[in-house]
Amino acid sequence: MSLEGHLVELQRRHQALEKEIAEEQHHPQSDALKIRELKRKKLRVKDEIAKLREGETVH
Repeated sequence: MSLEGHLVELQRRHQALEKEIAEEQHHPQSDALKIRELKRKKLRVKDEIAKLREGETVH
């Protein structure tokens, strides 16, 4: 997969996690542990996107 394709996939995954978090938070019996784990995953994806973009500007 190309770098650009990988970035697009990571951005898609980040948006999907954001949507899943919002849906869970609006659920009447939301699971705080699940929300925390989803936020961690979202942060890891965001960090990976930042690293790839940083590497892209260095070259």
